[in-house]
Amino acid sequence: MLFTLAAKFLNKRRWSPQTVSAAVYCWVRPANWCYLIGSLFVVGCSPALQIKKQVLQSEKSLHDHLGFYVTDLHSDKPLVNVHGAHYFTPASNTKIFTLYASARLLGDSISSLKYIQRNDSLIFQGLGDPSFLYPNVFNNGRVYGFLKNFRGKLFFNSSNFNTDPLGTGWAWDDYNEYYSAECSPFPLYGNLISIKNKSNNSFDFQPKRFASDFQLAPFNRDREEIIRDIDSNKLTHFNSDKKSSAWVIPFRTSSDLTADLLSDTLHQNVEEISSFPKGKYATLKSIPVDSVFKEMMVASDNFIAEQLLLQCAAVVSDTLKPEIAIQYVLKNFLHDLPDLPQWADGSGLSRFNLFTPRSIVAVWKKVIQVIPQDRLFRLLPVGGKSGTLKNSYKADVPYLYGKTGSLSNVQCVSGFLITQKKKILVFSFMHNNFTAPGSSVRKQMQTILETVRDKY
Repeated sequence: MLFTLAAKFLNKRRWSPQTVSAAVYCWVRPANWCYLIGSLFVVGCSPALQIKKQVLQSEKSLHDHLGFYVTDLHSDKPLVNVHGAHYFTPASNTKIFTLYASARLLGDSISSLKYIQRNDSLIFQGLGDPSFLYPNVFNNGRVYGFLKNFRGKLFFNSSNFNTDPLGTGWAWDDYNEYYSAECSPFPLYGNLISIKNKSNNSFDFQPKRFASDFQLAPFNRDREEIIRDIDSNKLTHFNSDKKSSAWVIPFRTSSDLTADLLSDTLHQNVEEISSFPKGKYATLKSIPVDSVFKEMMVASDNFIAEQLLLQCAAVVSDTLKPEIAIQYVLKNFLHDLPDLPQWADGSGLSRFNLFTPRSIVAVWKKVIQVIPQDRLFRLLPVGGKSGTLKNSYKADVPYLYGKTGSLSNVQCVSGFLITQKKKILVFSFMHNNFTAPGSSVRKQMQTILETVRDKY
């Protein structure tokens, strides 16, 4: 049988009968059998084939849909490709696209507001800066000091904000969760209410303005919680034997509320004005972009991601609308992607987002061209060390830098993997529509990525 297989192989190469006979005789000598069988085994178990088999077995065992695409940083040829051209819900992998858009458009600092001074009045518009009084990011106080120290009347205008406060395709019943903060042109405190339970139904509020919207429910629940009305900032406390110490709840945004909060914060009156005057205006910068980039990527901050898209829109137009930024970036920077993405928001909360693994890999390669590797790796979660990767991909020497993404029935991780041979690979691993526990999916992903690390 071995003789027959070898003869067929050599005949396909159109060699002469004499050459075939000599070659086959040489191949099937007993001394060479082990070499031949060993060679066939090595070919059959190449890293790519071994990893692909592992991926397909994972897909079968989890009853899910997955895509896995891996390339070398300096090559477009895929090392592993399993459904790399299929579309998946990316969840927070969407922030990779937001990071790239922001890196291309925003420069080195966040633009906080634009303003015109007329006599003793300062008229200003917010440009979507997420950092104003937001405790999760560095704040140099520049914008606060600028407004606080102005000797005259302050007028706030929001006519440049032309979008819904909640993103398209978001789950409506997440409105009370900290990760679903509304968008606005001039956010304060991350558009969040922080509430701390002191004792005996005594609470601290930040901003304090929302203490007046608080009430106690006449009955208890299984656990202590505070629920905001869906269409107002009325807060209801439900007591329980299962106590909580703190809550972070998004507030309903509006131009009136922004003016009121600014007045309370600056300790001077801020009035709302219906239009922004025509003419030459100035722009005030606030903080370095890396401060917000890092919080968006490491902590997967949805609020910052959405506000950064508004920032990008303000650069290319006079309107704060995420669709403007998305269309501009797709047309001017991402027109050469392998597969055109369906991109709906900045954070990945939207179920309307659809990306392919190979397009995510392509965007990562664009990102690292704009943000050098040393700087970029400081902005990303690190396997076993920080952010959403802190509890996985542990190793004595970190080998994975990237971005996770999770929603119900969605688990993704994409980024950069440093192999045992010190090669830098770019990958995207996307799981959708599974019913297995998310922990099982993450465990399978880690096992496969460890194989990639060890084999390449």
